[in-house]
Amino acid sequence: MKHLCVFISHLLVVFNLCTMITFVEGRKFHSNCKKHHKGYGDSCTSTTNYNIMSFGAKANGISDDSKKLVAAWKAACKVRGGVVLIPSGHKFMIKPVTLQGPCMGHVTLQIDGTLLAPSKIGSWSKSNLYQWVNFKWANNLTIQGSGTVDGQGYNWWNPIKSKHISDIKPTAMRFYASEDVTVRDITIKDSPQVHLKFDNSRGIIVNNINILAPGNSPNTDGIHLQNSRDVEIMHSNIGTGDDCVSIQTGCSNVHIHHITCGPGHGISLGGLGKDKSIACVSDILVENSNIQNTLYGARIKTWQGGIGLVKNVTFSNIQVENVNFPIVINQYYCDKSLCQNQTGSVAIKGVKFDRIIGTYSTQPIHLACSNDIPCTDIDLSDIQLKPSGPLGGSQLQHDLCWNSYGNTKGPLVPSSINYCLKKGRDGSVNQITSSSNELC
Repeated sequence: MKHLCVFISHLLVVFNLCTMITFVEGRKFHSNCKKHHKGYGDSCTSTTNYNIMSFGAKANGISDDSKKLVAAWKAACKVRGGVVLIPSGHKFMIKPVTLQGPCMGHVTLQIDGTLLAPSKIGSWSKSNLYQWVNFKWANNLTIQGSGTVDGQGYNWWNPIKSKHISDIKPTAMRFYASEDVTVRDITIKDSPQVHLKFDNSRGIIVNNINILAPGNSPNTDGIHLQNSRDVEIMHSNIGTGDDCVSIQTGCSNVHIHHITCGPGHGISLGGLGKDKSIACVSDILVENSNIQNTLYGARIKTWQGGIGLVKNVTFSNIQVENVNFPIVINQYYCDKSLCQNQTGSVAIKGVKFDRIIGTYSTQPIHLACSNDIPCTDIDLSDIQLKPSGPLGGSQLQHDLCWNSYGNTKGPLVPSSINYCLKKGRDGSVNQITSSSNELC
């Protein structure tokens, strides 16, 4: 009996030792790995947690917890299925950081608390003004949670306070050269400039997020896409001082649906072709969304002098409310008081506006296409736009249709839309479109 008791005692010591190893620093180890559903690589559904508090974060919203976040990221990056935990009920002040991959497997950044950017412009390094939280080469990444990413950008919006630093203002969250990224459920607010940016990335899902900034905050785009493809943005609320979603050159296969947009400048492609650059955008679908109290609704904008091609774009089933200009193609885009006239333009071909219904406050349709390169294959179908104010108000303008070719299909309100588009196109237009297509 004595030997049995000693044996049991040894077993208990070993068990307790194993338990201590397993749960040290609040990290739990499980194994349940599988192929990721999109096929971009392996992922783990394990929950190997790395709580930022375990790395010494002060979590008081004042002390700098940047290095603690980077340390937690590096630890999670070295295992399969690592989870970086930002716990609820705490605020973490984070200075500009880069969270870099590639990682061993799928990584989750679980944001349940609040991440705070430095509120004072002077506390930002002049060498790092392009982004706040930067993800680089981060493949198989999920960012989720009930928390908030707060850019505290109000000082940056004040031209007097920000002019001594630079014209550059930071993006809140930026993804560079990353694949298979999901961002869901979180709130991103008050970025100094763009809130969420994807650059040279693919396999992007944005679902059920809130992006918020005052309507008068400058250049605070909600989601900015550049040189990115295979993107789905859905079931989200975006209201800022600029475009709710901005789609720039190099983007293709983008699906945006069930978005509530406003205030802001609507959902936009461009501006494209600035400084005579090449711009290529294709296969864009925006549907089943609400745009309200914005400057623009569904918009394509290009600079004079650019080259390239925008093709296969559809805006469908869009409900607009009190939007100044619900439907826009503007090939004379200028963000200054005066821009030099130039020949040439990014060609626009195959754009459909279908079931755009609601109210406008200035002009229902604005199609201002290049004198040299007309817009072709434009479809206007089931457009029903009525003034949001009293009929005959001094601010109302008739629809503008310039050098646009395509087809219309009823019902169409106002009825003048029936005469908006030219029919057919000559050989020179075909030749121009063909040469633009070769560039892209």
